[in-house]
Amino acid sequence: MRQTLQSDTPLIRLNKFLADAGIASRRKADELIAQGVVKVNGRVVTELGTKVHPGDLVTVAGKPVSPYKHLTYIVLNKPKDYITTTRDERGRKTVLDLVPLKTRLYPVGRLDRNTTGVLLLTNDGELATRLMHPRYGVEREYIVGLDRPLDRQHAVKIAQGIELKDGEKTGPAEVIISPTDPQEVCIILREGKNREVRRLFEHFGYQVRKLHRSRYGTITVRGLARGEYRHLTRDEVLSLRRLVGLT
Repeated sequence: MRQTLQSDTPLIRLNKFLADAGIASRRKADELIAQGVVKVNGRVVTELGTKVHPGDLVTVAGKPVSPYKHLTYIVLNKPKDYITTTRDERGRKTVLDLVPLKTRLYPVGRLDRNTTGVLLLTNDGELATRLMHPRYGVEREYIVGLDRPLDRQHAVKIAQGIELKDGEKTGPAEVIISPTDPQEVCIILREGKNREVRRLFEHFGYQVRKLHRSRYGTITVRGLARGEYRHLTRDEVLSLRRLVGLT
């Protein structure tokens, strides 16, 4: 069967696709395939071992199969003093302590211990990988509180991209100084380098006193108190997938 697939996205065995969607075990899924009741993009598939793209339309006995049934998508309003990792050898609190679900989840990227705000957690490895990859330029928006007003010349240089002291170069960014408080800055990045926001301002001698991620892609923590989380809606998941070419 000829398939049109994205070259940079891993293929999935059809029986695994069906098993992950909760249709049947892999062995039972093979039986369904052999019976000719499974279609991929409108064509009957009977060959065991067939591989599909996560975005392919798969049906069983005419009913569409969602690949997202057992995938979980969470947004957490991360508070201070929590480590963005699945476990900590030093016994410190992790963000997963705030999300007491049986499903095994992984943070999408990292936030420093003292950084607050939007943190996505999921078991959708493909989406997480793309969201973090600089190739897709997914926006991360931060509200930064500085120890002194931001000099406009420094703001221009940060917006254009600079070479940090360790030689690493940063990409273009959007920098907006608050009209009511010149020590508060909104910055939008599209790369997600390690500690990038803090390093940008420290490069010019500023001390970052507050750092809050207010948006990741299309997702915010509006309505969530610190430490609270919620499941993303289907529309929110689809909006993230569109950002990284997974629709």
